[in-house]
Amino acid sequence: MTAPMSPAEALAQAVEKLHIPEAQRHIFLCTGRKCAPEAVQQESWTFLKRRLKELGLVDAPQGVLRSKADCLRVCLAGPIAVVYPEGVWYRDCRPDNLERIIQQHLIGGKPVQELVIAERSPCQKP
Repeated sequence: MTAPMSPAEALAQAVEKLHIPEAQRHIFLCTGRKCAPEAVQQESWTFLKRRLKELGLVDAPQGVLRSKADCLRVCLAGPIAVVYPEGVWYRDCRPDNLERIIQQHLIGGKPVQELVIAERSPCQKP
């Protein structure tokens, strides 16, 4: 019989399973109800989860972390997303635009400039 895991061991295991230290990028997608209709927000979130999984970017070393955010406080032109470590903020993150963000930024490393609404200054440290 094995001893139950301590909370610290369980946490370490969860962090390891998600490959958090090795992740290349982290995308936060607003799913609150202010910047876009709820149905649009949910469609975008469902697409993002499915597409990242299809591309093998979830739960993989050097993969992409994704998080749902209730509100990113830019309550216009949504869904809104932000990608770290670059600190690039995007507007209109519907499935077609999310595909461009995934391919060009999350995989290719180059922001989709026509959708960018803000970026961290290059002189700021990540």
